[in-house]
Amino acid sequence: MADTTATTAERIPARYELYEYVSSIVFALAVVLLFFTFVFRTVSVVNISMQNTLHAGDRLILSHIGYTPKPGDIVVLSSSAVKDGPIVKRVIAIGGQTVNIDFETHKVYVNGIALTEHYIREPTSERGDVSFPVKVPPGHIFVMGDNRNNSYDSRYSAIGMIDDRNIVGHAIFRLFPLSKVGTLAR
Repeated sequence: MADTTATTAERIPARYELYEYVSSIVFALAVVLLFFTFVFRTVSVVNISMQNTLHAGDRLILSHIGYTPKPGDIVVLSSSAVKDGPIVKRVIAIGGQTVNIDFETHKVYVNGIALTEHYIREPTSERGDVSFPVKVPPGHIFVMGDNRNNSYDSRYSAIGMIDDRNIVGHAIFRLFPLSKVGTLAR
């Protein structure tokens, strides 16, 4: 007498297995899409203002839910003063802090304390058209590029202090190029 009991895998037709496989892939893609739509975003760096920290073509992951800016953070901003899309800058000061730049010593001060800026490409000598010292209004940030002498930033009145509502996100991770994949430190 032959054994007529079949295992569960033998009773499920191949088309159902294929359906389960495809639906699992579609579900996973939908989760990833929702995740990157509502929790994280990606953006490409398009200019040289953040060299040597970031370069044109670098691809970044941004966190934007519940973000509160802190000095030293790298942020992506929307600005009507820039026509080629979002801009990437470093937060130098937040609302209530005072920024001063001594262009003879090339030092940036926040609340009278000189910043230790290991990330800048070269000492700050580009002045812009803003007079210093300047106090950052509440709900705003003062930003500068790491490539200080090739950065259009808060030293220019057309950019000025950035309203916190214009922060697209906090850059937390570099995806590309693969040789530089990793978190972005302060």
